[in-house]
Amino acid sequence: MPIELDKFIRDVPDFPKPGILFRDITPLLSDSRAFRHACYAIADQFWNRQVNLVAGPESRGFLFGTGVALELNLGLVPLRKPGKLPWQKISQSYALEYGEDSLEMHLDAVVPGAKVLIVDDLLATGGTAAACVELVRKAGGEVVGSAFLVELAGLGGRKPIEDMGVEVFSLLSYED
Repeated sequence: MPIELDKFIRDVPDFPKPGILFRDITPLLSDSRAFRHACYAIADQFWNRQVNLVAGPESRGFLFGTGVALELNLGLVPLRKPGKLPWQKISQSYALEYGEDSLEMHLDAVVPGAKVLIVDDLLATGGTAAACVELVRKAGGEVVGSAFLVELAGLGGRKPIEDMGVEVFSLLSYED
């Protein structure tokens, strides 16, 4: 029986500041059936795409990336904030609303030619996802797609990713 995942997304007005409507995924994460269904539904879009690895950015990309990787019987590449990885690494910086951030990946996490699916909880402006694509490409990997639980379509984050030649899939989309 299909699960209506939008019923597990809580709207929190005026967070983190007035005028922002925050889409809280915590109720979905705390319900095992909804969480598993979300991971399965994302994985289902990529069964026949010959994906070799799933990459998930810190931190909630780890949660959904792991679930999708398990459904596809693949390994997970964690894309971490600076200073968290103990081995040789490569990094990619990206712009934030007020400043800059970076993601890092172990140098040997993606072998050249590997087909990688990027999975995260949320697509907003596309900055984090674009950095993920660049990081995988720096390592010689091919990004076969990107997948998100929630897309905030009104923020236009899909366009920069599609402009990089990467398919965007989202389970839930909100205009506001």
